[in-house]
This record gives sequence, structure tokens and C-alpha cells, in this order.
Amino acid sequence: MNKLRKYFYISFAALSVGFIVFIIILNGREKPIPQLKERNQYISNTSEWLNTKAAIEGLLFALRENPNNQKAKLQLAEAYMQESRITGDHAYYDKASLQLINGVLKAEPENYDAICCLATVYLSQHHFADALPVGEKAIKINPYNSFGFGLLVDANVELGNYDEAVKMADKMVSVRPDGRSYSRISYLREIHGDVNGAIAAMKMAVEAGYPGLEQTEWCRIQLGKLYEQTGDLTKANLQYYNANYLRANYVYALTGLGRIEKGNKNYPAAIDYYEKAKEMVKDYSFSDELTDLYRLNNEPTKAANQAVKVVEMLNSEAQKGNDDQQAGHYADRELAIAYLKVNDFDNALKHALIEYNRRPNNIDVNQTLAWVYYKRGEYADADKYIKVAMKTNSQNPELLYEAGLIYVKSGNSTEGLVLMKKSLEINPFLRVELKNEGNAYLAMK
Repeated sequence: MNKLRKYFYISFAALSVGFIVFIIILNGREKPIPQLKERNQYISNTSEWLNTKAAIEGLLFALRENPNNQKAKLQLAEAYMQESRITGDHAYYDKASLQLINGVLKAEPENYDAICCLATVYLSQHHFADALPVGEKAIKINPYNSFGFGLLVDANVELGNYDEAVKMADKMVSVRPDGRSYSRISYLREIHGDVNGAIAAMKMAVEAGYPGLEQTEWCRIQLGKLYEQTGDLTKANLQYYNANYLRANYVYALTGLGRIEKGNKNYPAAIDYYEKAKEMVKDYSFSDELTDLYRLNNEPTKAANQAVKVVEMLNSEAQKGNDDQQAGHYADRELAIAYLKVNDFDNALKHALIEYNRRPNNIDVNQTLAWVYYKRGEYADADKYIKVAMKTNSQNPELLYEAGLIYVKSGNSTEGLVLMKKSLEINPFLRVELKNEGNAYLAMK
């Protein structure tokens, strides 16, 4: 019996050592190179996709031949970052890109392009505090390339460091005045209340790009949104139409056209645009917009279903982030807004505070937290945070209207009504649900 027991212990020990050795060998190997996923039928019938596939297949072949080809690895990461933008499949492509980028940085820690790619993915994942030091490292390595300064513009804006963002934008445009720098200047002007200046800069961004490229048409969409913000639906519609013409079935052009139909109260047409967009690209915001559209179209059941779907989608992405940091995407601000639409004010506050604790100086985060407190009837807290949201003098009409409502409820009716009226003067096509909140107060004057 003792011999049998001794034999068992020796065998078990041998197996354990063998298993440990196997794990060490396995961990020493690089993970398999992430593969390209097929696009869905709506965005795969273009020559651009055929060219993209051919280029990526060439890179994958190069890496099979030589897994240490760092240049091919980085080019593949950049291609996957672009696929993430086009398909909306951020969870897969962000993780794939990070794996490739980290592989390059392991071999070449000072590789400027890889460092910039790392910061770009962090920004895409809303990991803004992580992106900032990576961007700072990039400009130390190469202060003569504008891209690194663009990363610092984005990170500082999202963290609420607006003065620093302006400094970085000035440096960026001085190094290279192009579409990327003009678009950032546009956003900073918008944040600081200079909407006309923002429009002028975004026009320059569009003109600096090649028509039809995703980056150029993205800028054209932003220009359309600026026109929307001023209530000029005709000019906004033209930008969306042109973007869709130059880049067929460009999903963000379609949703722009949907918002124009919504502004014109043609809700069935708006719903059609958003339903098509939802089939084409993964983006929770399409279901979020459909929630509002179904309510306006007197389809409460569909609206409720979409509202629940948004919460489920965002929670799913958050869970992926908890399970795998490389696939993570912070979406607590978006979750706070989504929970408001299902009247779950406790979870709305929970997620608004999580986002606030990450970036307490950001005006959008403060606006969201203020609106959650308003919906909870906690007007003193709402007043505190909406004042922070107003600190840059943004003339965003939705911000002004929400601030007006909060001021009215906090006892400052005179200033509140002024802000609400100013908001409607800027954009009379403001969200119907929001305007309904203030109609009774405006009617009293």
C-alpha cells in the first residue's frame, strides 16, 4: 500500500512539473495573430473593402513568414484600428490592435508610431487618463510630428484640461496645418462658444481631405452637426447628402439624414434611416436615438424595447471590459443617460458618479451628472454641477436649455427662462422631449 501511495505521489509530482513546464512554454509564445473579420453585407460591397482585405491579407502573410516583422505588425494594428471605426466592432478590433501594438513596443519600446497607436486605442476606449502620459511620451520622442500633439488635445479635452488642450492644438497646427488639426481647433472653438469659428475651421478640415475617405467624410458629418446645432437644417442636410454621395451608405451620413427628418417631424423616414444604420454598424447610439423616435411616432412598446436594448448593450461592453482590460470600453456616462430613459434613477446616478470621479473637470460629464440630479428632483446638486458644465461658455443649445430648467427649479427663474429662450433662438429644432420639460414655464411669461 505504501509503495502504491509513493508511486502515486511521484507520478502526480511528475505530471505537475510537466504541466508547469508546458504553461511556461505556452506563456513564452506570442498569441496567434488576430485575423480580419468579414464585414457585413451592407458595408462589404465596395472596392475599398476589397483593397483593404488584400492589404491586410498581405500583412498577415508577411507575419506568418516572419512573426518578428514589427513594421508589418504595426501596419496591421493601424488597419484594425480603422476597421474598428468603420464597423463599430470596437471590442474585437481594439483588443486585436492592442495585442499587436504591445508586441511592437516589447521589441521597440521607443517606437513613436506604436506609442501613438497605443494612445489612440486608449482614447477610443475612453481610457483618457491612460492616454495622456502615453501622448506625452510620444511628443518627447518626436516633437516635430503633429500627431502626438493631436493625441494630447483629445486627452486633455476629455479630462477637462481645456487650457492645456488649446496649447496643444496651437502646437499641432503650427507643426502641420491639415484636416486633423483643423478639426480639433473646430471642436475647441465650439466648446468655448465660438460656433461660427468652429464652422469655419471644420470647413477647412473638409477641404484639406480627399473626398470619399472615411476621415474626410467624418469631418463633413461634424460640419453638418454644427449646422444642426445652429438650427440650419438645410445646410446640415446638404453636408449629410454629400457625405453619403461621396462615401456610399456612410452610416453616419445616414443617421444625419435621419436627424434632419426628425427635425422636420417626418418620424417614419427618420426611423428607416436609423434602422438601416443599426443593421450596418454596431453602435449603441442608434438604438438610443430609435428610443426617442419611436416615442415621437407613438410606438411606446418599440421605444421601451429599444431603451432596454441600449442598457443591455452598454452593460455588455462594460462586462467585457471587466473580464478583459484590453477589450474594455468605459461607457458610464452613456449608461447614466440610458438608465434615465428607463426611469432607473439610482443606476443613472451610480454611473454618472463613476464617470465624474474619472474626469471631474469635463463639462459633458458635469452636464450629465447635473441632469441626473435634476431628474431625481435634487435641484441644489443639479445647480452645482450645471455651473461647472457652463464654465467654458459653450453655446450648445441643449446645455443651455437644461441649465435653464435647473436654474428655474433652483429658484433662479429669471436667468433660467433667459437661457431657455436663448437656446430655442439658437436651435428651434431642439429635442421635443427636452422642450416639453420647459413649455409650461415659458408659457407663463
